[in-house]
Amino acid sequence: MSTSLLRSTPSQLTNSGRMNLISSNTHLGILSVSFYHRPSQSCNIKLCFSTSGLCSRLGTRCCVVSATSSKLYENKGINSSIDSQSRYTDLKDDMGSSLSILEEQLRDLFNEVHAMIRIGKENEARDLLLANFEAVKEQIDAGLKGIEEAAILDVIALGYMALGDIRTVKPLLDVLSEVVDDLKDEEPLLDSILTHMGNMYEKLENFEMSICVYGRAVKVVERLYGNTSSFVVTPLLGMAKVLGSTGKTKKAIETYQRVVKILESSRGEESEELVVPLFGMGNLLLKERRVTDAENAFNRILTTYMKLYGENDGRVGLSMSYLARVKCAKGDVNEAIDLYKEALRRLKVSDYIAIDDHIMEKMRVDLAELLHAVGRGEEGRMLLEECLLITEKFRGEGHPSSVSHLVNLATSYSQSKLFAEAERLLRMSLHIMYKNVSPDDQSITFPMLHLAVTLYNLNRNEEAEKHALEVLRIRERAFGEDSLPVGEALDCLVSIQTQLGKDDGELLELLKRVLKIQEKAFGTDSEEVMETLKKVVYYLEKMGRKHEGLPLERRLSKLRTKFKQMVQY
Repeated sequence: MSTSLLRSTPSQLTNSGRMNLISSNTHLGILSVSFYHRPSQSCNIKLCFSTSGLCSRLGTRCCVVSATSSKLYENKGINSSIDSQSRYTDLKDDMGSSLSILEEQLRDLFNEVHAMIRIGKENEARDLLLANFEAVKEQIDAGLKGIEEAAILDVIALGYMALGDIRTVKPLLDVLSEVVDDLKDEEPLLDSILTHMGNMYEKLENFEMSICVYGRAVKVVERLYGNTSSFVVTPLLGMAKVLGSTGKTKKAIETYQRVVKILESSRGEESEELVVPLFGMGNLLLKERRVTDAENAFNRILTTYMKLYGENDGRVGLSMSYLARVKCAKGDVNEAIDLYKEALRRLKVSDYIAIDDHIMEKMRVDLAELLHAVGRGEEGRMLLEECLLITEKFRGEGHPSSVSHLVNLATSYSQSKLFAEAERLLRMSLHIMYKNVSPDDQSITFPMLHLAVTLYNLNRNEEAEKHALEVLRIRERAFGEDSLPVGEALDCLVSIQTQLGKDDGELLELLKRVLKIQEKAFGTDSEEVMETLKKVVYYLEKMGRKHEGLPLERRLSKLRTKFKQMVQY
């Protein structure tokens, strides 16, 4: 019934790409996409604006010619660190006059939508997007399904993405997909539209379509500029990310490696643009336990930032924290601790990230967990207390986000056998949860199960059983009787009821449920299954049913040998 500190997921590093279109907010830079222009037919679609001087928001629609282009989304609000003015002006010299006008109009449309969102006028933004959708839909219904219609639908869909209106984006993408499917690959702007679609499909978790449209975008660029052109980098990065998130790790790594080679050739081996693929590739290599290769990737990121920004820059601190993860995987715990400490120091000195940022919080929790692992619990507890104090300062005492820190502190005190203090903190966390969610909400079961464990350690088993049974009831309803959270609750309940002297047959049946759940979740030869098999065999022998346990004993022996060899390796 061990517990561990809560861990938040690492944020993704990104960096500058071609132009300033689809962007991801990060602390290490911006990954962006752009439209570029090739000769096109004159454009004939009309857009609606609410801009003063053109037309009133509720009056007659003001119509302008339209298409999409480079600087369209520069003020999307996601992009905050890259100066793209030079790239924008570079486009203008090669742009046809009609496309230049279209670019300006659609840029104004998107920027106006975003400005409305920024000042809280979401309804006005929706009205404007809807008006433009109705206008372009009239053109489509009239049989016009060209690149201009696709470009405007693209802008509208991205506008709804900025609003967080995923439900509206899906049918928009369906319409856009029908238009794009009929377009030839030679159409201007098509590769950029496809790249945006890939990004939006990813957000909708339609990964199959995301990979499909990213793949077409890659082919379009390769046909026009060759397979080593830097223009192919953006759709390749999008594709690699989706491949990695869908478990196609080997193919994702190969895609990242291709991007690295292209950028090394076109930008140089110390280009900041290499950070994005190196980071994505490093994470996947770490997942595949290719620790040395992952370390090389993260070391390159660290070296790049140190050369570009100096040793005390915040990006250097972030890079050190990612390298610390690799050191953990290698077993170099003390090196990892030193790296985390230095990373936090540089981030504080540089003021690169706000003190209450989730990245800083994750680093403190990760460092605290390492310190506990090497027996430096008091140091780790100080960091956890700092997390709690920061949360209370910026969000207020009793805020739901403080619950994880209270539970972590309780875990720390439990590891030091200070169970009374752990109980106090866990009851505080439960009090906060009851004030903010329903008593049957599954999120309540996390601190409640920790409290059951703590009461068990205080030999207050009747009270511990009461909480464990309540956790089991809520989780069975929330997740299903064969779910992993239910298995965790059952495992805890068995330990408690063992101390209470419950019937061995009942305990054995509970353990069989746990075993079935673990086999489904972790596989039949996992370490979790091995530990539960030990308990099942113990109870079978205790109940005089050793003959039933013989096949399980043989299976257990094989698993012990397997994990013993893994430890030696």
